[in-house]
Amino acid sequence: MAESERQTETCGKEKNVCLEQAYADYMGFILTLNEGIKGQKLTCEYRVSEPIEKLVALLNTLDRWIDETPPVDQPSRFGNKAFRTWYSKLDQGAENLVATVIPKELAAAVPEVAVYLKESVGNSTRIDYGTGHEAAFAAFLCCLCKIGVLRVDDQLAIVFKVFNRYLEVMRKLQKTYRMEPAGSQGVWGLDDFQFLPFIWGSSQLIGASVQVLTILQFLPLDKRISAKSLTE
Repeated sequence: MAESERQTETCGKEKNVCLEQAYADYMGFILTLNEGIKGQKLTCEYRVSEPIEKLVALLNTLDRWIDETPPVDQPSRFGNKAFRTWYSKLDQGAENLVATVIPKELAAAVPEVAVYLKESVGNSTRIDYGTGHEAAFAAFLCCLCKIGVLRVDDQLAIVFKVFNRYLEVMRKLQKTYRMEPAGSQGVWGLDDFQFLPFIWGSSQLIGASVQVLTILQFLPLDKRISAKSLTE
């Protein structure tokens, strides 16, 4: 295992091969989950394994840290600097948090996997959050699958329990610290902050007779459409 680092398109051929494999693994993970939740409601029954429970506990810790780190008074309306204090807690404690999820026999993977967790909550310098950070959390989950912490029968729980809880925590971060959207595409983007809920949420609708609200609660708050407008 090695600590993760950013890669660029100017990497050598060997690194490009690795990047191609990483991209294939990542997309395969997204599409596998997409297939697994097809036609399923958020309220459906699914298995909740011990690693899933530990991941939710990890996210609950991040949520608690928000409560313990209130926004500060400042002239600027957006980008509350208290986020940097909150992020420093994660930066210092990420490996310990990840170690609660990964068993001891796989402890060598902790430093590498922890990087993806730290990259998944926003940028502490710009105090912004965007779909790239969301992608980092998906990569975090993908890593846990590749090393065997999460398994095939965890698919529904990964999306409906872990990722859904992640969205709740990210919404709270965005609102509490007035985070700017990173890389917003304006009217050309579905949402300034999230993207995966639209992919997985649409899969839930395939071949299913479900109430609109069982999908909408999974979508970002700022982009919700009223159930009435969809049924008219």
